[in-house]
Amino acid sequence: MGVDQPDEADVPSDGNADHRDGGGAGGAGGGRAGRAGGGPPEDRHRQEYYAELRVAVSAEQSVTAQQAAAREQAAAQKWDGTEKESRWMWTEYQRRWPPEERPSVDRSTDPPGSWRGEGNGYLDRAVNGRVEAHCDRIVECEREKISPALRAIESQDPDRHLTGLEHCLKGRDRIKEKVYDGIQFLKRSPEEAVSHVRDAIRYTFQYQDARYTQGVLADIARLKDQGFELDKLKNSWSDDQYKGINSQWTDPDTGQRFEVQFHTRISFEAKQLTHDAYERLRSKQADSFEELVLEAFQKKVTAEVSIPLGAESIPDYPERKADAR
Repeated sequence: MGVDQPDEADVPSDGNADHRDGGGAGGAGGGRAGRAGGGPPEDRHRQEYYAELRVAVSAEQSVTAQQAAAREQAAAQKWDGTEKESRWMWTEYQRRWPPEERPSVDRSTDPPGSWRGEGNGYLDRAVNGRVEAHCDRIVECEREKISPALRAIESQDPDRHLTGLEHCLKGRDRIKEKVYDGIQFLKRSPEEAVSHVRDAIRYTFQYQDARYTQGVLADIARLKDQGFELDKLKNSWSDDQYKGINSQWTDPDTGQRFEVQFHTRISFEAKQLTHDAYERLRSKQADSFEELVLEAFQKKVTAEVSIPLGAESIPDYPERKADAR
């Protein structure tokens, strides 16, 4: 009788030791075995404990879920106001710097089959033809291999989804701008330059705030299970110009690189809202004052993006040094 003893209050006195099973004149109410359900006192005590524990755990999970839902709803309501204000700010920016006043690119004297970008990058007909052929292979790889794999991963968790899948292929003009830089400044061949455009194919997973961290970690594992190799992961949740996680992958069967971003609804909408500002800064066509305005706009929008619990703890790959930014 020495193991799993109930509390002393449930143990009969020494004088009633022979009546624990309900025997004798006082047996009708003398022991715990007389309760509904029967069974040894120790087992009954354990059953009651686990039943109470299950109720407590269930209640705690319910409260935690309710708190997370309340936080997410409050963040969404705050973001709605921020989004309206930010769109107004962008309208004011465009009044000051109207897009139509920017000089257009003159392609009137370029030979047929060549390409010229907005930054005046130029590919002659032969080089442009080689880049076009490589871009055709990217389209085939996306259609036949990578997108089917990403959809298969998406189907494994109904609590998040791929967003913007119709835009997973980068525009050819933007690819060629990067190719031009690779050829001009890094002395790469056209094929090498195209292969180094890591986001020619790109995807975005969008999560609920409360499930973001565990969802991202699970999807990284699923991408690896598909045979893709992780080249780089950058966690930008601590940055002031952009919040989210960007990762770069390679399909070892084809050598094709692609990008996967991990966002919440709000961080994705913030990225979309600041995209034109980012593109304008990237073009290097803005003067110093306009750049300050654009950077301030991005910082204002990004500051209002709520950070999911644990998101900042997801490690970079390769891990950045302590003094790296």
